[in-house]
Amino acid sequence: KFEFNPKDGIDNPALSLTEDMDGEGTGEPRFYLLSKGSTETFGFCLHEELGCRGHVIQQVKLGGLAQRRGLQDGDRLLQVNGHFVDHMDHRRVVQKIKASGNQVLLTVLDGDSYEAAKALGRDLSQMLPADIRPRLCHITRDKSGFGFSVSGPEGVKGTFQLSVRQGGPAERAGVPPGSWLLELNGASVKSYSHAQLTRKIKQSGSKVTLLVASSAVEEFYRLRGLCVTAALADTSWLPFKVRELHMVKGPAGYGFLLKEDDCRSGATGQFLWDVDAGLPAEQAGMKEGDRLLAVNGESIEGLDHQQTVLRIRARDDEVTLLVIDPAGDEFYQSVGFGDPAWSCT
Repeated sequence: KFEFNPKDGIDNPALSLTEDMDGEGTGEPRFYLLSKGSTETFGFCLHEELGCRGHVIQQVKLGGLAQRRGLQDGDRLLQVNGHFVDHMDHRRVVQKIKASGNQVLLTVLDGDSYEAAKALGRDLSQMLPADIRPRLCHITRDKSGFGFSVSGPEGVKGTFQLSVRQGGPAERAGVPPGSWLLELNGASVKSYSHAQLTRKIKQSGSKVTLLVASSAVEEFYRLRGLCVTAALADTSWLPFKVRELHMVKGPAGYGFLLKEDDCRSGATGQFLWDVDAGLPAEQAGMKEGDRLLAVNGESIEGLDHQQTVLRIRARDDEVTLLVIDPAGDEFYQSVGFGDPAWSCT
């Protein structure tokens, strides 16, 4: 059994996406957006139980918001932030939730419906919307501009639809035609007038980052009373990628030093320095200043320096590290993203 201990940070949801839509036994997935303060947890445990299939929600706090909004003991977790997780290793699902920070979007199915669907051989992923994630797009302007224009109802703040020039920078960056603009450079646009938005775009210089949603995705969230954030976004179009480095220790070791330092966000991070030429770290693609995100498939969020070193040394002669370069690290922190170790996969 692997469970979320409340001390590990899963307790007290602040907002439910929707109540159980039609009551128990309907077999319909339910969606919950859980938000918490930095000192709170989300209010449930996630179990892997012998003889019980799936990732099982347990220990929903009696009388708490999770219970009042509809999350129930025995529910099976199907999606985390729009990612289908039923087929994933349990520990990886735990890490994806932890890496979401203070907000996570969960999709669940009641236990009876889950077991019935499994017995019938149904593909559970087919029960879910094809794509419920907004898209984060980073655009570099060319000589003709960013390749999009903005329109909205006259006199109405915060409602902006994008027209995208075919073959232009916005289209190449993944902005869908007709999508709705939700955030500009990590800030919500809901209080902006058209003139304010235009001014903000001009002040962005040669690069701009947009959080956008297609009409179908926007409607999905709107009908459920959701505020969409970058933490829920599809990041596959971004130029900033995490890198996986697999190293086998040589006679002189791996060939790098791990140092603890402050991140741009103010939190403490573990950084990779003094990469020796010709040794396994350099051969695997490690660069000076990379920030370490995960060791052997497990996020290091919350670990101190000594705990991280012990995690690296846990296997005698090999290790796999997930890292991100300084530019990518700064970008994700600037748009309020969770840990890119799991958000990008």
